[in-house]
Amino acid sequence: MTAGEMLAATVPMVRTLDLEFLETTAERAVVRMPDRADYHNHVGGPHAGAMFTLAESASGAIVIAAFGDQLSRAVPLAVSAEIAYKKLAMGEVTATAVLGRPAAEVVAELDAGERPEFPVTVEIRRGDGAVTGEMTVVWTLRPNA
Repeated sequence: MTAGEMLAATVPMVRTLDLEFLETTAERAVVRMPDRADYHNHVGGPHAGAMFTLAESASGAIVIAAFGDQLSRAVPLAVSAEIAYKKLAMGEVTATAVLGRPAAEVVAELDAGERPEFPVTVEIRRGDGAVTGEMTVVWTLRPNA
Protein backbone atom coordinates (compact mmCIF):
# COMPACT_ATOMS: atom_id res chain seq x y z
CA MET A 1 0.00 0.00 0.00
CA THR A 2 1.41 3.41 -0.94
CA ALA A 3 1.48 6.31 1.53
CA GLY A 4 -1.35 7.97 -0.39
CA GLU A 5 -3.45 4.81 -0.33
CA MET A 6 -2.77 4.45 3.40
CA LEU A 7 -3.90 8.00 4.09
CA ALA A 8 -7.00 7.58 1.93
CA ALA A 9 -7.86 4.37 3.81
CA THR A 10 -7.32 5.76 7.31
CA VAL A 11 -8.14 9.49 7.13
CA PRO A 12 -11.78 10.14 6.18
CA MET A 13 -11.12 13.80 5.31
CA VAL A 14 -8.75 12.71 2.53
CA ARG A 15 -11.64 10.79 0.96
CA THR A 16 -14.11 13.62 1.61
CA LEU A 17 -11.97 16.04 -0.42
CA ASP A 18 -11.22 13.36 -3.04
CA LEU A 19 -7.49 14.10 -2.82
CA GLU A 20 -5.32 12.48 -5.47
CA PHE A 21 -1.77 11.45 -4.54
CA LEU A 22 0.28 12.05 -7.69
CA GLU A 23 3.71 11.36 -6.19
CA THR A 24 4.68 10.02 -2.80
CA THR A 25 8.35 9.40 -2.03
CA ALA A 26 10.60 9.98 0.94
CA GLU A 27 11.83 13.15 -0.81
CA ARG A 28 8.59 14.66 -2.09
CA ALA A 29 4.82 14.27 -2.03
CA VAL A 30 2.48 15.86 -4.57
CA VAL A 31 -1.26 15.88 -3.89
CA ARG A 32 -4.02 17.39 -6.03
CA MET A 33 -7.46 18.60 -4.98
CA PRO A 34 -10.12 18.80 -7.68
CA ASP A 35 -12.13 21.95 -8.30
CA ARG A 36 -15.58 21.27 -6.85
CA ALA A 37 -18.27 23.78 -6.00
CA ASP A 38 -18.77 22.01 -2.63
CA TYR A 39 -15.22 23.05 -1.66
CA HIS A 40 -15.57 26.72 -2.67
CA ASN A 41 -15.52 29.79 -0.48
CA HIS A 42 -17.40 33.07 -0.92
CA VAL A 43 -15.18 34.17 -3.87
CA GLY A 44 -15.47 30.92 -5.83
CA GLY A 45 -12.10 29.35 -5.04
CA PRO A 46 -11.15 26.49 -2.73
CA HIS A 47 -12.02 27.20 0.90
CA ALA A 48 -9.07 27.96 3.19
CA GLY A 49 -9.90 24.91 5.29
CA ALA A 50 -9.83 22.65 2.24
CA MET A 51 -6.45 24.09 1.20
CA PHE A 52 -5.13 23.56 4.74
CA THR A 53 -6.26 19.93 4.63
CA LEU A 54 -4.69 19.48 1.18
CA ALA A 55 -1.32 20.80 2.37
CA GLU A 56 -1.41 18.90 5.68
CA SER A 57 -2.26 15.71 3.78
CA ALA A 58 0.73 16.22 1.48
CA SER A 59 2.93 16.65 4.55
CA GLY A 60 1.49 13.47 6.06
CA ALA A 61 2.13 11.54 2.85
CA ILE A 62 5.83 12.39 2.85
CA VAL A 63 6.07 11.52 6.55
CA ILE A 64 4.54 8.09 5.89
CA ALA A 65 6.79 7.58 2.85
CA ALA A 66 9.95 8.62 4.73
CA PHE A 67 9.21 6.92 8.06
CA GLY A 68 6.76 4.13 7.24
CA ASP A 69 9.37 1.58 8.26
CA GLN A 70 9.37 3.11 11.77
CA LEU A 71 5.61 2.74 12.40
CA SER A 72 6.06 -0.39 14.51
CA ARG A 73 7.97 1.64 17.10
CA ALA A 74 6.77 5.24 16.73
CA VAL A 75 3.63 7.18 15.84
CA PRO A 76 3.94 10.22 13.56
CA LEU A 77 2.07 13.22 14.97
CA ALA A 78 1.72 16.78 13.74
CA VAL A 79 3.01 19.14 16.44
CA SER A 80 2.18 22.48 14.81
CA ALA A 81 1.23 23.95 11.47
CA GLU A 82 1.47 27.42 10.02
CA ILE A 83 -0.05 28.45 6.72
CA ALA A 84 0.15 31.64 4.67
CA TYR A 85 -2.34 32.32 1.90
CA LYS A 86 -0.42 34.23 -0.80
CA LYS A 87 -2.75 34.60 -3.78
CA LEU A 88 -6.32 33.79 -4.65
CA ALA A 89 -6.60 30.13 -5.51
CA MET A 90 -9.03 29.23 -8.26
CA GLY A 91 -9.71 25.87 -9.85
CA GLU A 92 -7.77 22.74 -9.14
CA VAL A 93 -4.86 23.16 -6.69
CA THR A 94 -1.79 21.02 -6.03
CA ALA A 95 0.32 20.78 -2.88
CA THR A 96 3.97 19.75 -2.98
CA ALA A 97 5.61 18.73 0.31
CA VAL A 98 9.33 18.44 1.03
CA LEU A 99 10.97 16.96 4.12
CA GLY A 100 12.95 19.63 6.00
CA ARG A 101 15.58 17.34 7.54
CA PRO A 102 17.33 14.20 6.33
CA ALA A 103 15.28 11.15 7.29
CA ALA A 104 18.40 9.35 8.53
CA GLU A 105 19.05 12.18 11.00
CA VAL A 106 15.50 11.91 12.37
CA VAL A 107 15.76 8.11 12.70
CA ALA A 108 19.13 8.47 14.48
CA GLU A 109 17.44 10.64 17.11
CA LEU A 110 14.69 8.06 17.47
CA ASP A 111 17.37 5.34 17.84
CA ALA A 112 18.97 7.44 20.61
CA GLY A 113 15.72 7.34 22.58
CA GLU A 114 14.69 10.89 21.68
CA ARG A 115 11.40 12.16 20.30
CA PRO A 116 12.58 13.87 17.11
CA GLU A 117 10.83 16.83 15.54
CA PHE A 118 11.22 17.84 11.92
CA PRO A 119 9.58 20.32 9.56
CA VAL A 120 7.81 19.60 6.31
CA THR A 121 7.36 22.55 3.95
CA VAL A 122 4.49 22.64 1.48
CA GLU A 123 3.71 24.87 -1.49
CA ILE A 124 0.15 25.08 -2.83
CA ARG A 125 -0.12 26.02 -6.51
CA ARG A 126 -3.01 26.68 -8.82
CA GLY A 127 -3.13 25.38 -12.39
CA ASP A 128 -1.13 28.29 -13.86
CA GLY A 129 1.75 27.51 -11.48
CA ALA A 130 1.28 30.51 -9.18
CA VAL A 131 1.96 29.80 -5.51
CA THR A 132 -1.27 30.44 -3.63
CA GLY A 133 -0.17 29.20 -0.22
CA GLU A 134 2.76 28.02 1.84
CA MET A 135 2.62 25.80 4.89
CA THR A 136 5.10 24.42 7.38
CA VAL A 137 4.07 21.46 9.49
CA VAL A 138 6.31 20.37 12.35
CA TRP A 139 6.02 16.63 12.91
CA THR A 140 7.31 14.31 15.59
CA LEU A 141 7.83 10.58 15.85
CA ARG A 142 6.46 9.66 19.27
CA PRO A 143 8.04 6.42 20.46
CA ASN A 144 5.53 3.72 21.40
CA ALA A 145 5.30 3.09 25.13
